[in-house]
Amino acid sequence: MAFELLSFEVDTDGIALVTVRRPEKLNALNAAVISELSTAFRAVQEDTQVKGLILTGEGVKAFIAGADIAEFAGLSAVEGERFSRQGQAVFRQLEALRKPSVAAINGFALGGGLELAMCATIRIAAEEAKLGLPEVKLGLIPGYGGTQRLPRLVGKAKALEMILAGSMLTARDALQCGLVNAVVSQDGLLGAAREWLTKVLLNGPLAVALAMDTIEAGLEMSLEAALRLEASAFGLAVSSQDGIEGTSAFLAKRKAVFTGK
Repeated sequence: MAFELLSFEVDTDGIALVTVRRPEKLNALNAAVISELSTAFRAVQEDTQVKGLILTGEGVKAFIAGADIAEFAGLSAVEGERFSRQGQAVFRQLEALRKPSVAAINGFALGGGLELAMCATIRIAAEEAKLGLPEVKLGLIPGYGGTQRLPRLVGKAKALEMILAGSMLTARDALQCGLVNAVVSQDGLLGAAREWLTKVLLNGPLAVALAMDTIEAGLEMSLEAALRLEASAFGLAVSSQDGIEGTSAFLAKRKAVFTGK
C-alpha cells in the first residue's frame, strides 16, 4: 500500500504501525494527510490479518502539532462546518475500528493532533510530549471532536480549564488527569505500545471488540440501558465459539485457541 505522507507497516504479530510523515511541518494535518489516514484506517478495519494499530508521528519533536491553518483560514460558516465534519468522520473511523489502537505520542500533540490521539483506545506518551487544545488562541474552538472527547476523558472541569486557557500539559500532568495511560522514555515508546497491544491480542478478539463496543455505547446511555446492553453483549460472548473455547480451555487447564468467532 503506497502513501505519500504516511508509512504503513504490519509486523508478524499483526500490529500495524501508521506514522504521519511531515516532520518539516511538525506532522501537521492537512487534507492530504487526513485522506491518507482514512485509507489507512479502512485498511486496518478490512484486513483480517491486522489485529491492532499503533499511530505515531515521524521524528521526536511532534506526534501531530495541529492542523494546517492555511487550509481553513477565511472559511465561511458553511465551509467551516463542512471542514469540521469531514475531519470528524475520519477521526471517528479510528475510534470505531473494533480493533485496539494506541496513540504513541512522541512529541507535541496539539489541536487536531490531540483530537486524533483521543480517538485511539489508549494513549502512551514520551516524557518530552506536550498536549493541548490551543484553538482559542486563534479565536477558534476545537473542531475535530475535542470539545466532546476531552471532557469524557478528564472530566468537565479539567476540559474547561485546558480548552478555555488554550494551555499545554506536560506528559506527567496528562497522566495525572487521565488524558494519557502511561508515560515512558522516548526510546521505549513504540516498545511500550507494542507490549500493551501484544497483551490485548492474547485475549479473545471477539470479546475485545464487544468490550470496546459496550464501553463506548454505554457512556451515552442511562445506567439501566447500559446494563441491558452489557447483558446482551455478554450473551453474544458466552455463546460464541471463542467464549466456548475460552471457558473450556480454562476448565481443562489448557491454553485457549481463539478464532474471533
